[in-house]
Amino acid sequence: MSTYQIDTAHSSAQFKVRHMMIANVKGEFDKVSGTVNFDPANPAASTVEASIDVSTISTRDEQRDGHLKSPDFLDVEKFPAITFKSKKVTATGGDSFNVVGDLTIHGTTKEVNLNVEELTGEAKDPWGNMRRGATAKTRINRKDFGMHFNVALEAGGFLVGEDVDLTIDVEMIRQA
Repeated sequence: MSTYQIDTAHSSAQFKVRHMMIANVKGEFDKVSGTVNFDPANPAASTVEASIDVSTISTRDEQRDGHLKSPDFLDVEKFPAITFKSKKVTATGGDSFNVVGDLTIHGTTKEVNLNVEELTGEAKDPWGNMRRGATAKTRINRKDFGMHFNVALEAGGFLVGEDVDLTIDVEMIRQA
């Protein structure tokens, strides 16, 4: 079993949601931290705990970012972090895994499946640290997490989609 710290400087979480039923709007959280305990010989013994700093949200639009931080959506003042804690890890291929765990957003916790792909082998950085990388993806319904804000459109449909695609890219440093 090896323990890794998520390298905040080289990790991020991205999201994608439909806007006006015609286009996707993407955004990113710049500060992801946490710990991964990985046992390649027994993946079921592995664990993941991660936290995302909600205040680091960026959609490249200051007004939209402010609205997403408000009580209409993420309510960063009341809920400053999005967290994930694994409950079960299953290998699904040589470098892919299904990680079931509790995702907490906006004060609501729901079980989700993270599809982890591209878990890299270890590589030594110029300072002698051993690192790995991975990408995890899932789709959630924002209403399941208490984010119900929306506006009906004149032509039918709604301003903001309910399904949100999440992608987490992490680089991890093995701990001594």
